[in-house]
Amino acid sequence: MSEKTVTHSGTVQEIKNGKAFISVMTKSACVSCEIKGSCTLSDVKEKIIEVELKEGQKFEKGKAVNVEMKQTTGTWAVLLGYFFPFLLVLGGLIVFTVSGLNQGLAGLLSLALLIPYYLTLYFFRTTIRKRFTFRIE
Repeated sequence: MSEKTVTHSGTVQEIKNGKAFISVMTKSACVSCEIKGSCTLSDVKEKIIEVELKEGQKFEKGKAVNVEMKQTTGTWAVLLGYFFPFLLVLGGLIVFTVSGLNQGLAGLLSLALLIPYYLTLYFFRTTIRKRFTFRIE
């Protein structure tokens, strides 16, 4: 059984050193609904995705392409960016409060736990980047 993928259409912006930089327009959910006239331009954002080209793949600047990634990759991104930090802050808050600290100080210390978490993600960014790969259909 093939793995589920998420696909976005985009445009090749640049090709450099065996990598293609694809411009993808992301829209909030309200842009595609029936009352989209009430949404603002801030609901549409351009993101640049870096895609490693395989040998023999050739694309031209300005060409429309579809960028694909595994659905599990998106799940890992949500876990690393939102869920694990939430658990860290919540767990820290519980531990600091139970240990008898003032609630304000417990809250600040819980938020301070995010600093080493995000620093760790930053230092392991090359390893993490290998896990989050995109490909062009």
